[in-house]
Amino acid sequence: MKELTLVVLAAGMGKRFGTRIKQLEPLGPNGELLIDYSVHDAVRSGFTKVLFIIRHDIDELFRSTIGARVEKLIKTEYVYQTADFIPVRKGEFKREKPWGTAQALWCCKDVLKEDFAVINADDFYGAEAFDSLSEYFKAPKTDGCSVDFLLKNTLSDNGTVNRGVCKTDSENCLTSVEETRQISRGADGVIRGNYRGEERILQDDDKVSMSMWGFKASFMDILEKRLAEFICGLSSDETKAELTIADVVNDEIKGKTFKVADILTSSHWFGITYESDTPKAKEILLDYVNRGVYTSPLS
Repeated sequence: MKELTLVVLAAGMGKRFGTRIKQLEPLGPNGELLIDYSVHDAVRSGFTKVLFIIRHDIDELFRSTIGARVEKLIKTEYVYQTADFIPVRKGEFKREKPWGTAQALWCCKDVLKEDFAVINADDFYGAEAFDSLSEYFKAPKTDGCSVDFLLKNTLSDNGTVNRGVCKTDSENCLTSVEETRQISRGADGVIRGNYRGEERILQDDDKVSMSMWGFKASFMDILEKRLAEFICGLSSDETKAELTIADVVNDEIKGKTFKVADILTSSHWFGITYESDTPKAKEILLDYVNRGVYTSPLS
């Protein structure tokens, strides 16, 4: 298979849960990090390069911890997300916070020339999900793909979560990705969320995006166009608005010419959104090791 790059969104590293940095939380039986499992599964599935999107202020910490581990396994490169690196300017924006995951990915425009996949640094996706991504790129028939999970496999017992709720057509292509916030299961067993200020009732088997995407290289041009439109629509004193990759995909698929295959996986996604998610994450990984899904240490 030709070179295939895994882009890892890691510029958010440094946001703390409790008193620690969650991306550096040792969760595996031998102190493995979640990114260790993602890179292990990606290499096994045929990915040939990892491209980390980070910030300048975490460069030394990142390279000495995560980078030092990954560079032993796969070709590794780094790109930096900064708030001032944008395709257009409408006045001088007074903000330090970056513009969201769409801008983070756009920061790779000068180095990302091949087909690529995108994941979060602090999520566990599972081997099946990476196999699905790799298989898609062997003969892509659409402009991109989204590896989706069942909502019931992505909820937290310790608080609300945000998920991109996916709808598909008869060809299993996305028709919408709605960024739904504050999702949780109530005491009555009903899953509720908030989409643009309106309550949504959700189902266990609803498909959701966990930011695991696959795109052709041409997606970078689309990303630039959508990001420029987004920025031009903001006032110069805007400090918090963000554009996500899911927002860009949702806008594009409404035009009917951009097709994104929906690939459903039965993998059990998990992350550590809350500090209280840690014990369960450790339990899951230990179970995987005991069942022979992974070794510890990873090999």
